[in-house]
Amino acid sequence: MPEGDTVLRTARRLHAALAGRTLLRSDLRWPTLATADLRGQVVEEVAARGKHLLLRTDAALTLHSHLRMDGSWHVVRTGDRRRVRSAEGVRAVLTTEEWTAVGHRLGMLDLVATADEGSLVGHLGPDLLADDWEAGGADAQPHAGLDAQPDAVPRSQGGAGRALSALQADPAREVGDALLDQRLVAGIGTFWMSEVLFLRGHSPWAPVAAVDLAAVLALARRAMRLALEAREPVQTTTGDTRPGRNRYVHARSGLPCRRCGSTVRVAPIGVGPHARSAFFCPSCQPGPRPTDDGRAQPPLGHDRRGGAAARRRGTSPYA
Repeated sequence: MPEGDTVLRTARRLHAALAGRTLLRSDLRWPTLATADLRGQVVEEVAARGKHLLLRTDAALTLHSHLRMDGSWHVVRTGDRRRVRSAEGVRAVLTTEEWTAVGHRLGMLDLVATADEGSLVGHLGPDLLADDWEAGGADAQPHAGLDAQPDAVPRSQGGAGRALSALQADPAREVGDALLDQRLVAGIGTFWMSEVLFLRGHSPWAPVAAVDLAAVLALARRAMRLALEAREPVQTTTGDTRPGRNRYVHARSGLPCRRCGSTVRVAPIGVGPHARSAFFCPSCQPGPRPTDDGRAQPPLGHDRRGGAAARRRGTSPYA
């Protein structure tokens, strides 16, 4: 599932192409929106909220989309006949005189009054990439190596303070599961959860009370901002953007840890249908791992389809 940095990068691209321009065509291929028509409306802005995209128009309407596992938005010059993606996967087409935005395999698509956006994103916690996060000292060194351990900065106000309070409200909860709960802090998915906890040396199953959450959030924000501003749209914690070399543990179960050589493992974290995969090194991240059965794990790549059907049903706290 695309995480906060990927979604914000998408929002910026859509905003640059559509903001201030009149929609000449609006084709929303979604059962509940089949008769909706945005033609003639001016796009005021496209914004990201955690993993959600919000396109607002001058008619006080908001087109909300969520990429879920496989969704994406693409921008092409209007009239360019190159096929962006397979036609059967197209869920939305928004055309201006100069640019056309195509939403492909979107997981959610809604049209609401802008005043009612809270019905769709009001459940979300503070956005880790928001300007009002107040990440303090960690943000002052955006190009510091991710292996550096950022100092914990007291945060009593802004998004950081609210997120810390929400995360600390259940001190016994597994930290990996808590970080994935978008109601507590918005934007972190399994990639950044696994990678940041590895860099901090915490087991994903460690209780929240045993973890320096301020430092974890500061590192997560710094890493995501680096990925957001990078020239190549590749998430990396190693500094290497080549496929398979851009991460320490995520999707590397059965392979040697890049630090100690121990075998990287994967196990589910969370409860029931919302359980997700947590990748970790048992040597570099000592501590509890209650859902790891200990059996040998062959090297594997991340299965993008794993659990997708379950996560498409209903409202998930991880969306």
